[in-house]
Amino acid sequence: MIKLHDKYFKPFISANKIDEAMQRLAIEIAEDTGDEIPVFVGILNGSFMVVSDFVKKYPKPCEVTFIKLASYEGVKSTEDIQRLIGLTQDLTGRTVIILEDIIDSGNTLAEVHRIFKNERVKSLKIATLFYKPEAYKKDFKLHYVGIEIPNKFIVGYGLDYDGLGRNLPEVYQIKETQHMTNLVLFGPPGAGKGTQAEFLKEKYNLVHISTGDVFRYNIKNKTALGMLAKSYMDKGELVPDQVTIDMLNAEVEKNADANGFIFDGFPRTNAQAEALGKLMDSKDSQINAMIALEVDDEVLVKRLLERGKTSGRADDADESIIRNRIAEYYNKTAILKDYYSAQDKYFGVDGVGSIEDITVRLSAVIDNL
Repeated sequence: MIKLHDKYFKPFISANKIDEAMQRLAIEIAEDTGDEIPVFVGILNGSFMVVSDFVKKYPKPCEVTFIKLASYEGVKSTEDIQRLIGLTQDLTGRTVIILEDIIDSGNTLAEVHRIFKNERVKSLKIATLFYKPEAYKKDFKLHYVGIEIPNKFIVGYGLDYDGLGRNLPEVYQIKETQHMTNLVLFGPPGAGKGTQAEFLKEKYNLVHISTGDVFRYNIKNKTALGMLAKSYMDKGELVPDQVTIDMLNAEVEKNADANGFIFDGFPRTNAQAEALGKLMDSKDSQINAMIALEVDDEVLVKRLLERGKTSGRADDADESIIRNRIAEYYNKTAILKDYYSAQDKYFGVDGVGSIEDITVRLSAVIDNL
C-alpha cells in the first residue's frame, strides 16, 4: 500500500507483468510492419516510460517523436484538449503508430486523429499499454492493446496522481474506501455477543451481518441463492462456502456506503476466512479484527441455565448440551484464533461484568485499530 497526497493505492500490476505486455506488443507490431521503418509517437506526459521501454524492446529500426496535449496541462475537461507541441517532421507516406500509456474515454484519441488528418500518413495505428473498455466512448479502432483493466484510477509507470507516482515501476490501483471498520465478532454461547453487536452497531454506525439471519432471509424470500442453499440443506448437505460468500456479498453491496460491517457467524474455517478476506479486498477494504468475548465456562453455564428458565429453549435447560455447545465453539474458533493471530488481528476481550463495562472494553479495541 502506498499513499500519494491524500489517497491510498494498492498494488495492481507488477513490473514483470508490464514487461511481458510490452515485449508482446513490440513483437506483434514488428511482425505487422515488416520491413517498414515506423514512426512511433508518444503522448506526453504519461507515455514517456511506455515509449522508452517499448523502443528498447523493438527489434527493428524505428523513429520516435512526441506530441503534448493540453489535457496534460491542467484543463478541466478532456473535451477541451488542444495540440500544444506538435510534430516537427514530414510524415507523408509513413506508417505512424501512436504509443499511449492508457486509453479510457478516448477523448485524447479524437484529438490525435484530428492532428494527423492532414499529415498524409500511409497509415495511423493506435497502441496502448492499458485499456479500460468500460470507459471507452469512441469508435476509433485500437490496433494493439497490452492489458485490459477495470475502470478504476491507477498510478505508476508514467501515470500520476496530481504529479506523483509516475516514477513507480509497477502500477497501483486507487483504494476507494479508506475508513471502513470490518469486524469478525465471536463469543461462546451466553457471552452476550448479540447484545454487544447491537451496541457496537449503533456506536460506530456499522452494519451487523448475521449469517443465520442472512440465510433465513434468502430462504424465506426464495431468492436464487436462498433456493440454492435450501437445495443442499434439504439433502442434508453442507451449503458450499461460495453460496454463503455470495449471500454476504449481496448484503455488503446493499450497504455500499456503510462505515463497516460486523460479521457474526462467519467465518468458521480458514478457507471461509480467506474467502471473506478476498471479498473485502474486492471492495477495497479488509477485515480489521477478530474480536472474541472471553468468559469462563462455569459462568457461561450458569448464565445459560438462567436464560433457559425464561427462554423456553431446550438447549438452554440441559447442562450437558450447554457444555457440548461451548466445547464445539472452542474447537471451531481455535482455528480462526490462530489464523487472525498470525495477522495480528485477533483480540480477546473479557466478557465478564456489566454490559456497559464490556462495551467499553470492546470500544477500546476498536478505537485503536
